[in-house]
Amino acid sequence: MSWVTRDKNVVWHPFTPLEDVDDPLMITGAEGVYLHTSDGRKIIDAVSSWWVNLHGHSHPYIAKKVSEQVARLEHVIFAGFTHQPAIELAENLLSVLPENQSKIFYSDNGSTAVEVALKMAFQYWYNQGFEKKRVIAIDGAYHGDTFGSMSVGERGDFTRPFMPFLFDVDYIDFPYVDNQHEVLHQFETWVSRGDVAAFIFEPLVQGASGMRIYDGQFLDRLISISKEYDVLCIADEVMTGFGRTGELFASDHLKNKPDILCLSKGLTGGTMALGVTSCTEQIVEAYRSPHLTKAFLHGHSFTANPIACAAANASFELLMKDECKQAIQRISNSQSRFVDRNRARPNLKDIRSMGTITALEFETENDSSYFSEMRNTLYPFFLSRNILLRPLGNLIYVLPPYVITAEQLGQVHAAIEEFLDTCP
Repeated sequence: MSWVTRDKNVVWHPFTPLEDVDDPLMITGAEGVYLHTSDGRKIIDAVSSWWVNLHGHSHPYIAKKVSEQVARLEHVIFAGFTHQPAIELAENLLSVLPENQSKIFYSDNGSTAVEVALKMAFQYWYNQGFEKKRVIAIDGAYHGDTFGSMSVGERGDFTRPFMPFLFDVDYIDFPYVDNQHEVLHQFETWVSRGDVAAFIFEPLVQGASGMRIYDGQFLDRLISISKEYDVLCIADEVMTGFGRTGELFASDHLKNKPDILCLSKGLTGGTMALGVTSCTEQIVEAYRSPHLTKAFLHGHSFTANPIACAAANASFELLMKDECKQAIQRISNSQSRFVDRNRARPNLKDIRSMGTITALEFETENDSSYFSEMRNTLYPFFLSRNILLRPLGNLIYVLPPYVITAEQLGQVHAAIEEFLDTCP
């Protein structure tokens, strides 16, 4: 019995129907930008395996550090104990995060990093005796799949079965160029009520809703208004963190800084599952008490796992090297040139880029959502050319590992242009 047959017998894959779908590809190994399949193919991972991989697959330096840590300490409860990898990682992150960030809280993934941020914000007000329970988010947001993170994300087909169980959230419209005045008025009206605990956002780029890019100056204004009305700002940098927008963090593009940041995905270079929520000293002060009732009573069995922290520290070292910074700039420049070269294509509804991210949205006669049938044309076209581009409905995006060469990225761009030349 083949591995794929055995998989179909016992494994339930995410975001995948259980009937009438192609068999999953069996990956036997990976190196750099390439995924190696059981039938000998080498597939360019142009989406960084759901945006997590920074430095290429099976990076020898990260593997070495992980191996050393496994032999030293694989895990220990993080309540009442600590260890070197977690301390070093917190110091590393605080050295590059916005200067107002003061503490690092560890969790397991992006959804839980957001969950922690929301609970941290709610309890911040609770500990001080304030009745502030509402949250403002941006329409189209995706913040994860746990119940808190679903609550602050877009309400639609993804969350429809769970809507009765989600808490109420106020959604401002997505800020396009032509509606910013209305969105600003909408936002200020809500925050002026005095009952808003937090404003949560994906800074500058909404990922899962189609790599939608919005104006940094406008976001700066929203954060400024939030601070005027004593509303906490939560930046979900799970996707945008660690260089994806051209800066180390999307918040680095802003003058006004968030109170809380959520990190995951690229945190370990794509090697291990790990989440981080950072916050300001102002947040911490509301929890400074000897009484357990004011402590932040949240944790996971694998909080601050030493192996994951070791992988993150190794990834951080690679990220801070000049050659990585130069690679980010090179990729960003190449993506920008690609966008300029194809901006006038008649079969594109829009093409856009920011930093290392490029998105192409195709014109469709019918559904243009995540459930667009165009996915069934886009995905196999590129996979047949040994390129992994996983569509978001009628949209594809290129978000490669930083080790991708100019030639490999050119191969991805050429395949897209081939599709643009041949599709109606």
